[in-house]
Amino acid sequence: MPHGPYLLAITLAAIALLLVLILAGRLHAFLALLISSIALGLAAGMPPLKVLNSIQAGFGDALSFIAVVVALGAILGKFMEHSGGGAALAGWMFLRFGSRRAAWAVLTAAFLVGLPVFFEVGFIILAPIAWSLARESKRPLLLFGLPIAAALTVTHALVPPHPAPAVAAQLLGADLGLTILWGAALSLPLVILGGIFYGGWIARRLPTAGLAFLSTAAARDSSPATTSQPPAVATVVFILILPVALIFASTLATNFHAPAAALWQFTGHPFTALLLAALAAMFLFGLRRGLSLDQVTRLATLSLSPLATLLLIIGGGGALKQVIVDCGVAPYAGKLLASAPVSPLIVCFLTSALLRAAQGSATVAIVTAAGILAPLMKHVNGYSPEIIVLAVCCGGTTISHVNDAGFWLVKEYLGLSVPETLRSWTVMKVIMGSTGVAVLLAVHALFGR
Repeated sequence: MPHGPYLLAITLAAIALLLVLILAGRLHAFLALLISSIALGLAAGMPPLKVLNSIQAGFGDALSFIAVVVALGAILGKFMEHSGGGAALAGWMFLRFGSRRAAWAVLTAAFLVGLPVFFEVGFIILAPIAWSLARESKRPLLLFGLPIAAALTVTHALVPPHPAPAVAAQLLGADLGLTILWGAALSLPLVILGGIFYGGWIARRLPTAGLAFLSTAAARDSSPATTSQPPAVATVVFILILPVALIFASTLATNFHAPAAALWQFTGHPFTALLLAALAAMFLFGLRRGLSLDQVTRLATLSLSPLATLLLIIGGGGALKQVIVDCGVAPYAGKLLASAPVSPLIVCFLTSALLRAAQGSATVAIVTAAGILAPLMKHVNGYSPEIIVLAVCCGGTTISHVNDAGFWLVKEYLGLSVPETLRSWTVMKVIMGSTGVAVLLAVHALFGR
């Protein structure tokens, strides 16, 4: 296999090729991802069949979880939208919080949902609220979509029991309880900065972003209309809370070794929790409101029809990630930064950030960086393990671009173009991650351990 510097150079070249194919060549993102993956693998000296095997493995790994989550979330969202539940909740938010504070309301909801729930699950559950708020208020979709995305993505990366920070805490010898408290405390200013302040700023500069998506979605919904009143807000909240409550109950049962923990883990798995929520939505928003079984089935089919492009793009991102991992550049890049003569917090941040930029997955970046850095950090004095963990996590959440499944999920669910997603989502992530490590540096300078 080629040496590290060459691997790093061709990985950067592959990412540049991907951007050129999408932005300048106007090639479909799925095809561009496959071409870039093959080009990188061959340039790295991998046998051609090994390249194809990596693409196959990465494609399957990327979709093994997200495909089920996206499908169930789409069914839930379709029935909520068809029944008018999203609009009813949006109207209640306006009455309760006012249009000027609706972004704060969805930010708060997303932060609480994001503590126990994966980013993809929470975003799919809450995205329809952003759609409804944008339609009701006639204001930019980014104004409501980015606060949701910000809260969910930061808690996913910084707060155990999410997998990445939990594993990093274990590898680096941090106290899990303190990591949860410090991670939640650090997350609050980051999501406000990214979701509210930057989200509001970029929404004013991209006022039409997602507008065509909202119009097309409304026109596309040719399902039979219901003449009854929208469902009660309490019913809508119940449907939204049901999967969150089941997942959170599973987390509590696991952490506190509750009786029948295995049953709670089963019902609280995202697959089961979202399936139960989707079935409840089909009953409460469909059958109970007068739809026939045929109409309910038609609505469910309509909800799944637009998912092919999204899933193919996510799978393509997973393929590129796997080729990057298999060609060996990620460990080399991490070790290169780990040996740099700078502050340990900056080393942790940059190591994780480069891994994230190179292969796309925050979880992989954080866990890999923690594994690389753990032996080195044992010899570093004056830094608590918890602050080291959070520096790694801030790096892992910093950069999200075209090789990240979350990038494409946000793009598709907010109806953005690739340049709009880079200017909104990607820049927001850079701001939040960079601010996070700056806060950690300041805290360490003031309070030491």
